[in-house]
Amino acid sequence: MKTGEYILLTGGAGYIGSHINKLISKKGYDTLIFDNLVSGHREHVKWGSFVLGDLSDLHQLRLLFSNYNIKAVMHFAAFSYVGESIVSPEKYYLNNVINTLNLLAVMRQFNVDRFVFSSTCAVYGEPSSIPIIEDHPRDPINPYGRSKFVIENALADYSGAYGLKYVSLRYFNAAGADHEGDIGEWHSPETHLIPLVLDVAKGVRQNIEVFGGDYDTDDGTCIRDYIHVSDLAAAHLLAMEYLLEGNKSDVFNLGNANGCSVRQIIRAAERITGKEIKHVIGSKRPGDPARLIGSAEKAKKILNWAPRHDDIDEIIETAWKWHKNIQEKK
Repeated sequence: MKTGEYILLTGGAGYIGSHINKLISKKGYDTLIFDNLVSGHREHVKWGSFVLGDLSDLHQLRLLFSNYNIKAVMHFAAFSYVGESIVSPEKYYLNNVINTLNLLAVMRQFNVDRFVFSSTCAVYGEPSSIPIIEDHPRDPINPYGRSKFVIENALADYSGAYGLKYVSLRYFNAAGADHEGDIGEWHSPETHLIPLVLDVAKGVRQNIEVFGGDYDTDDGTCIRDYIHVSDLAAAHLLAMEYLLEGNKSDVFNLGNANGCSVRQIIRAAERITGKEIKHVIGSKRPGDPARLIGSAEKAKKILNWAPRHDDIDEIIETAWKWHKNIQEKK
């Protein structure tokens, strides 16, 4: 079956992975999607080849690498809900840590040494300075962030010991949808702010609960750095090509270097949809910092990357375009 070189996307049927699959496929790369469809959607694998499978199955992983000539791996297969990680930490350490180590072990066995890792700003914890730069101390405050922190450390160790070349991309808040409407954000259950707000606009839910109204911010609600998923995809393509060109391992933030509060998101959604977004103030969630805003200057300088869709109204507009149709598919 080894008739060409593939880019393997683990978790490539998910929200971020599917957008990256579309972009790199359109750029001429042959992609191989490996996903257990626990949170991904087979309908979103519209490009490349698909293999149903789970990273906990070492035998299946070895078959995958035996059957396909894989030249690089982009790893998105992880659980990513902060609140869930606090009440179910074992789930996060088994999947995000153990299963990633399984993948790295099989990569070593088959001499695949290029790895793009989907990391997170959650590795920083409560920031001591804003915007956050890559050498900011990492002190994650929830199991989700700690699971990614473990793998970041493992990647550095594997790079030194085994010659693995990796790029770790620390996302801030991925948002929006494919501008052409092919794919978008589709979680079940949904926990992300923008789709929940749009559910209210569409009449699917009565209101949105805002977790905390007395943070040390201008309007009392959390501030996050929202980055369009298409900009994330572009950064992954550049990171992969950076590694394929023989460059050294590195770590990059991906964000817009500006933040929006929860209330600002609600107001923007009201502008875009023309609907009132009713909301109630609830309790703060454990593990939620007041502000997370990142500097992406390093990615701009080294990867020659820059966000093209950094306006929050545009981000929400693409999400709304997708969201108006997605309920019929759920």
